[in-house]
Amino acid sequence: MDIDRRQALVFTAAMALCAASPVGGQPARKARVAWVTMERANPQAPFWVSFRSGMRALGWVEGQNVTIDPWWVDGSVERLKLMIPDIVASRPDIIVVTTGTAVRPMIDANVPTPLVFGYSADPVIGKIVESWTRPGVNRTGVSYFSIELVPKRLEFIKQLLPHMKRIAIVGWPAHAGELLELDAAKAAASRLGLEHQYFGVSTGPEVDAALESIGKWRADAMLAFAGAIASVHADRFAAFSARSRIPTVSAWPQFAEAGNLMTYGPVIQEAQERLASFVDRILKGANPAEIPVELPTKIELVINLKTAKAIDLVVPQSLRLRADRLIE
Repeated sequence: MDIDRRQALVFTAAMALCAASPVGGQPARKARVAWVTMERANPQAPFWVSFRSGMRALGWVEGQNVTIDPWWVDGSVERLKLMIPDIVASRPDIIVVTTGTAVRPMIDANVPTPLVFGYSADPVIGKIVESWTRPGVNRTGVSYFSIELVPKRLEFIKQLLPHMKRIAIVGWPAHAGELLELDAAKAAASRLGLEHQYFGVSTGPEVDAALESIGKWRADAMLAFAGAIASVHADRFAAFSARSRIPTVSAWPQFAEAGNLMTYGPVIQEAQERLASFVDRILKGANPAEIPVELPTKIELVINLKTAKAIDLVVPQSLRLRADRLIE
């Protein structure tokens, strides 16, 4: 075979190989991602919209090089446990789990598929990964555990209520890292000269009982730790605040959007969008055991001015200017 013909054959083979492989090193076959959430089915759910947006930005187009299957659990861990065999049977390349509540059942079921998670607690204390920098297992993702922001939340509520004396701390005893968060809250309250009391809540019905006790204790304000219970029952906190004139500060923006006074913490939707970057790396060959768990990069202060007005609070101009978002 002469040299020119051999070179032509090599060139033709190379072109065929390039045509079979999408640009950017993505696999030739269509990837499959299972997206699991504790939410009720809603095609406009913020987390769902954010994740798909993140995937598109990285070149993963549904129907072309990726299939994303949503699994809506409707708030039931028991339902999730029943769904896990079907999720695994769908043979996804990666399973994305949007909340910590859904991560543990996956781990307990020994799901072999790589997991990318959004997790509200400390993933090491919760035994989700071996370490932040090197997970050591087939899962990684983003943790919203922002313990360093706890003192600032109390400073903001104190700025709004300069004469406050008592702060009720509402937390979730089973939340991994709860004691660290509680220690940070107590220390910050003491520095501000605030009397504080902790109210632990484990189930939905206990929320109402805790709020009633807080009212009897005559708290001036509440600090609610972030977590699934706070998110699901944010409307109960808002209704209680309206009745009792006891405002609440928490972490996730959804809490203020639900009618509570103030939040200072990570933008969860942005973090959910960033989960796509983990999926992208793993689909391109990265080992999840070696991808560090990340913290949110975008933090915002949200103040609900409608709520402030309803409970006769005047938000000072300095705090309005400091806010990233005002709900009017």
